Amino acid sequence: MSKYTALDSALGRPRVLIIGCGFGGLEAARKLQHADVDVTMVDKTNHHLFQPLLYQVATAGLAAPSIAAPTRVLFRGQPRITTLLGEVTDIRPAAREVELKDGTLLSYDHLIVAAGATHSYFGRDEWATFAPGLKTLSDAFEIRRRVLMAFEAAELENNPVRRAAQLTFVVIGGGPTGVEMAGTLTEIARHTLSGEFRRIDPGSAKVLLIEGSPRVLQAMPEALSAKAKLQLEKLGVEVRLNARVTLIDANGLEVETGGGAHGTPANRYRIESHCVVWAAGVAASPLGRLLAAATGAETDRPGRIKVQADLSLAGFPEISVVGDLAAALSHAPGKEPTPVPGVSPAAKQMGRTAATNILHRLAGRPTQAFHYADYGNLATIGRNSAVVDLGTPFGPLRFSGKLAWLFWLFAHVYFLIGFRNRFVVLMDWASAYWSFQRYARVVAHVESDPNEG
Repeated sequence: MSKYTALDSALGRPRVLIIGCGFGGLEAARKLQHADVDVTMVDKTNHHLFQPLLYQVATAGLAAPSIAAPTRVLFRGQPRITTLLGEVTDIRPAAREVELKDGTLLSYDHLIVAAGATHSYFGRDEWATFAPGLKTLSDAFEIRRRVLMAFEAAELENNPVRRAAQLTFVVIGGGPTGVEMAGTLTEIARHTLSGEFRRIDPGSAKVLLIEGSPRVLQAMPEALSAKAKLQLEKLGVEVRLNARVTLIDANGLEVETGGGAHGTPANRYRIESHCVVWAAGVAASPLGRLLAAATGAETDRPGRIKVQADLSLAGFPEISVVGDLAAALSHAPGKEPTPVPGVSPAAKQMGRTAATNILHRLAGRPTQAFHYADYGNLATIGRNSAVVDLGTPFGPLRFSGKLAWLFWLFAHVYFLIGFRNRFVVLMDWASAYWSFQRYARVVAHVESDPNEG
């Protein structure tokens, strides 16, 4: 077992270790890049991923490099920031070190854990084989393969029943990812693939969005949720609300409706489909359980770590948890603390606050409580369709339709990492808008291969 000590400085600079190079970890590193500290970022991938546009890779709208940037490139000119490729398997707060999968030990003076989240199948992990979620590039490549191969299989299928199953696409979960996936799948079927097949009409494909609650986009105001549903249906998506998935297998899924508190009888039915996408549940990274066991920290139901007001852990002020792994509260002056949503702006703000508090501790100053500045929510539904809920000093600003879609588009381009990525995405979107084509449709292997792309 080796002990990696690259952060040990002859000048005795404090060592900050950041686990995860998502939004929270990246913002923390940026905040510390000019400080008199040595920073190490460790992640099991070699890139920062702009997750809000990951569904575009899954639906062949964008190539992977358009929304991902190598972590080393981001800090190439920062000699005090070291990036390492490795998977953390243990955290030892007493020794102030973490262990990687290969046995390497990393020492730290301050630790920021920004390991993010993974899929939650609500105790039915066997469903993952049949209904992949969307959190990583590998997930996106696999979903893209399944979507495109479903049309290819339908072209070869002579049996009309089996062909209909190949042309039935089901998205489970009516949050932003589910809504965006469902809307884009209808665009692929009706526009992108039009005229490319001889035995099938891609436009006849059925896209279903299954949501267990009474409305889609639960985080949005009810009026915008209703508009989102109408826009989805206008695009051709069949939205089924109050529908609970009870089984998923290789040939489809079973759904239950009714049977609620009002005594309505349960109605169970089956949907035959060979392409099911899971967008219904999120759980904290398994690293959260390791950290909780090592520090005695409390976790909530999804496994997130309950942090103190300044994002540190009780009894371990040198450890901060940010992003989707943190069950954090926003402490606005003069108001009751409120839960922080699991969205990328919150992760970025937490990363900056955690880094600022490290600098405060080093300077002997009191730390600051985290206050989340909520600028609103955006969700795109499809071509010329989106909903926007913005917070302004004059009250909420809410709108939908083409103007909301344009706002969503330019907002996402603005927040992408790097000028090249912004330019490439804007050009790809402009081309797709006018031509209806999606060019990132190459599948390297017909069989499942998580490394394709």
